[in-house]
Order: sequence, then C-alpha cells, then structure tokens
Amino acid sequence: MKLSTHIKPISYLKSHTAQIVKDLTESREPMVITQNGEATLVVIDVKSYEERENTLALLKLLAMGNREIEQGKFQDAESVFASLDAADLP
Repeated sequence: MKLSTHIKPISYLKSHTAQIVKDLTESREPMVITQNGEATLVVIDVKSYEERENTLALLKLLAMGNREIEQGKFQDAESVFASLDAADLP
C-alpha cells in the first residue's frame, strides 16, 4: 500500500465525501487528508479500523504475556495440566 497515491486536500474531502466513502469501503485503503499542505488525518473504513484495533489488542496481550514470562510469572505446561487433572471438574 502506497499512501502517497491516496493523499487529498481537505477541500476534496468536503466536496467528494460520498465518493470517498464508497471508494474507501471498496478498496479498504486509507486516505491521507492534508490541510495547508500538511498531512493532518487518515481516513479509513470501519472494517479496516476494527481489524487494526483487534490486531493492536492481540499485540498488547502478547506483550503482556512476554513481560510476565520475563518476570518469571508463568508455569510450565506439565504443571498446568497436572493442576487441571487434580481439580475436580464436572
């Protein structure tokens, strides 16, 4: 994905909103909006946004898990399975 091909001024956003919504929904490519020649925001479709949020949440969980492993806050698989076998589960 090349963001450089999806850069539009804010005036374009104002005058072509419906077309932008259609294009972003179909292409699922983000669009950079500029104001006074500076990039000021990125517009993406909802599905892409949700996927990015889910990916970030998963990465945060993995980072937390790695941190706990580094701090020694873990059990090996044998201990976990032994605990489960010893528990009186229905």
